[in-house]
Amino acid sequence: MSKTIKQGNQKIYDGYKSFQYLEPGIDYKEFKLSKENDRVEPYTYPVSETQEETVQQILEEDYIISMHEHTFVMPEKLEEFYEFRHHGRDWTGFEALSQSGLDVIFENFMDGTAMITSKAGWKWSDVIHDIGIRFSDIAHQDMVIKAERISDLYRAKKERKIAFVGALESCTMIENELDRLDILYGFGIRTMGVVYSEANQLGSGLREPNDGGLTVFGKQAVRRMNQLGITIDVSHAGDKTSLDTIEASEKPVTINHAGARALWDTKRLKPDDVIKACAEKGGVIAIEAAPHTTITPNNLTHSIESYMEHFEYVANLVGIDHVAFGPDTLFGDHVGIHDLLSGQLSIKSSHGANSYPKVEYVKGLENPAECFPNIIRWLVKKGYSREDIRKVAGANILRVLEATWAK
Repeated sequence: MSKTIKQGNQKIYDGYKSFQYLEPGIDYKEFKLSKENDRVEPYTYPVSETQEETVQQILEEDYIISMHEHTFVMPEKLEEFYEFRHHGRDWTGFEALSQSGLDVIFENFMDGTAMITSKAGWKWSDVIHDIGIRFSDIAHQDMVIKAERISDLYRAKKERKIAFVGALESCTMIENELDRLDILYGFGIRTMGVVYSEANQLGSGLREPNDGGLTVFGKQAVRRMNQLGITIDVSHAGDKTSLDTIEASEKPVTINHAGARALWDTKRLKPDDVIKACAEKGGVIAIEAAPHTTITPNNLTHSIESYMEHFEYVANLVGIDHVAFGPDTLFGDHVGIHDLLSGQLSIKSSHGANSYPKVEYVKGLENPAECFPNIIRWLVKKGYSREDIRKVAGANILRVLEATWAK
């Protein structure tokens, strides 16, 4: 479509920019940040005018939820990234998010690269600093609201706002301190991965050659998260640790950003038995779109087409009630940051041995503002029913949160 599209589900946005309550150059060091929108050529998935009307109706009326994003804005110059992270102040792409069609965002911060006191990430003090700074910024504006209860999610859409769910991709920072889970809950964290790619006190990550499964402490942490109302995630866990976690949890567990290993053989994606176990426990599998993850032999060049191939595979494997979307995007050069942090984030070890063409960005899924209008367009064009789209766009996630969060 060549004409300008009026985006449905526009939020009430007053123009607020991150940290505008402070004085740049005095209160913090300025960095030139990446464009939020139009960093690369915008892409609108092609549909007919009638289909576009349906897309806009869905965005306007149904709950649109991303189960995994990083809504921070990167510095434009990659060579400034480490210094930028050391300053511990991340900008949120509020303007672009107002046009994203999203009602709920699971914000996963950037704590694998929280480098205020250490270059290794996942340090307790750095994570607390990161969470506090972001929520301070959010508290100074009105479009994004800090979501701590189910009612906040429903209220956000009614008020034309976005519910911001605090999420962490690992429990590494709690070390062997169980009560730190309570503290994180108090700060607003509502979902946590048991482990990132490297092993921690709870279990083994996908990078580890020998997966020993969930530890005794890991089982205690799972129990505590169930008690608190923190949704447990196993996206970066090893296969045995994932299965053990799903079994140990009294409540549904999520895979909030991954894909199907049956389509692309890499540890970053999940095998059928883990996907099935997650679904059988009542959980949801949200499909990942970070560069060079959800590709397939049919679609080696990573784009929305290869991404949706993973979606359809998982939906056919476990049913439409157990699949959703967690694109895992950000505002800036995602491919460039992966290259820069390939060792830091275990990216190289999780891509597997298969060769594939490298992309500059994932066409159709470049940032948190572009993803969901194009995902909905794809679903409408392929003939999915309104009810099935309602489920995968948000209702499946809401069902899991109803079962896992404290009432």
